[in-house]
Amino acid sequence: MTTSLTVHQVRRPQGLPTPADFAFVEEPLPSPAEGQALVANAYLSVDPYMREAMADNDLHAPLEGRAVGRVVESRTPSLAVGDVVAHRHGLRSHALVRYEEVRVLTVPDRVPLSAYLGILGGTGLSAYVGLKRTAELRAGETLFVSAAAGGVGTAAGRIARLLGARRVIGSTGSPAKARHLTDHVGFDAAFDYHDGVLSGLRAAAPDGIDVYLDNVGGDHLAAAIDVLRERGRIAWCGAVAQYNDPDNPPPAPYNLYDIVGKQLRLEGFLVRHNLDLRDELEALIVPEIQAGRAVSDETIFDGVERTVEAFLAVLRGDNVGKMLVRV
Repeated sequence: MTTSLTVHQVRRPQGLPTPADFAFVEEPLPSPAEGQALVANAYLSVDPYMREAMADNDLHAPLEGRAVGRVVESRTPSLAVGDVVAHRHGLRSHALVRYEEVRVLTVPDRVPLSAYLGILGGTGLSAYVGLKRTAELRAGETLFVSAAAGGVGTAAGRIARLLGARRVIGSTGSPAKARHLTDHVGFDAAFDYHDGVLSGLRAAAPDGIDVYLDNVGGDHLAAAIDVLRERGRIAWCGAVAQYNDPDNPPPAPYNLYDIVGKQLRLEGFLVRHNLDLRDELEALIVPEIQAGRAVSDETIFDGVERTVEAFLAVLRGDNVGKMLVRV
């Protein structure tokens, strides 16, 4: 290839983004300077949090995003041609990186590279941190996961099972996704939140829940507070319910004070402050993937030119598992 293609944000969206908020910029393939390497990206990560980031991203600059790829040219002894790396240089076909800006990956046999943006990447680590460190999920407990058919949600379902959860319940956006969660991901029960979050959760967990991994906020958080047992725990990972209208977030849950009466614990977390758990996550998940007992759930769009299409699809909830663009 002689050119690179980069996705730029060119204006601030109002509500749900549209294709007009982005531009594709084609440029000559860059050459690395001393101390740099050129990476040909293999997969790009497309995530709901990027909508929130669009309020602060520089305009006419690469859109925020993670990627994995291979070094194709290097002018640093720390990175060799052929090295596989993960980085955060935005959504583009090629990236110039320095060693301190990447994570060099050793990809085991029978583990797909795409998993390092899914269950073995920041997505899976978010689920693991939320369940293991923040909520302290224990064997025999019941877990509720919102946005359960997404990247973090599907990873959470698989990880919770390995941590010994007795029952795993998920909410999602359609009956078909609910069936997928129970038939293929390992959830014990799942429901379409359009039919009512509180009624769906009460039906799926008549004896209550112990832990809630929150990816939504709003009515999902209120329902979880209602159904949590005494001394239950909430790990708050995301709030997709307000990403498209950050200036008008949902009101606080009507039952927020029940946190006091039920002695619940609600704690938010940022995955970047918990990177020390990455090796622990890989030790848990890699053997499961190699043995065929687990997969990194994915929806893949082919071609950098489909990145915006993939991003808008994930904001609509069209994906099952992690949304990726295969370069």
